Amino acid sequence: MREPKNRFSFSILGGVAMGNNKNSKNKEENEREKKRENEKQKDERIEKVGQVTLDENAQNHKIHLLTIIGEIEGHDNLSGNAKTTKYEHILPQLAAIEDSGEVDGVLILLNTMGGDVEAGLAIAEMIASLSKPTVSLVLGGSHSIGVPIAVSTDYSYIVPTGTMVIHPVRLSGMVIGVQQTFDYFKQIQNRITGFVCDHCSVPKPRFEELMMETGMLTKDVGTVLVGREAVEEGIICEVGGISDAIGKLHDMVGKKMPDTK
Repeated sequence: MREPKNRFSFSILGGVAMGNNKNSKNKEENEREKKRENEKQKDERIEKVGQVTLDENAQNHKIHLLTIIGEIEGHDNLSGNAKTTKYEHILPQLAAIEDSGEVDGVLILLNTMGGDVEAGLAIAEMIASLSKPTVSLVLGGSHSIGVPIAVSTDYSYIVPTGTMVIHPVRLSGMVIGVQQTFDYFKQIQNRITGFVCDHCSVPKPRFEELMMETGMLTKDVGTVLVGREAVEEGIICEVGGISDAIGKLHDMVGKKMPDTK
């Protein structure tokens, strides 16, 4: 009489074990599916807007990666074949970053030829006003209005082969040749110079001297600074690469987090 009872008990235990294994497998499969979906969303975000959140680090910091690529587009749409950074995409994203409790710091990668002055300055001012720690890294180049954006962060890096082109504001389109027009462009130039010198250690007279250099650029005025030259002039903080930039940002976030969280 006892033998059937034991077999029945074993059958129940076996059923429970099989149920646990099945639940465990379902949980693992759900986690894998969730991971694949997150990776897909990250890839789509990178492809569409050049942005992604870096959150798989040992410190558990959430770093927002923002890229400034190609030409900075202003009020006029550029050619569909051109690589552009649209300021109407960047400004709302920066506002969302400031408002988010899920973002601890911002890493900005730059490889830009410059572009619209007003749009570039707007982006630079927004970055400079963020309360989150920010670090920039100049890769291929950060030319023209890309210079204010590069120095707008709390700390800046440039790779050894990275370049920065410093030159006066260029005129395009129809220009009315009156004194008011030239005064206006001088005012724009002063805004750029003032912003750059307020956010890095280059003296204003030296920056203006680099801007008006006549012996370097063919058919133009200005200066090309490569890697360490930008650091020696006091425009960029340090020569380094992606590991340096991310490491610095983690350090800055780690120092800030105890006060804010």
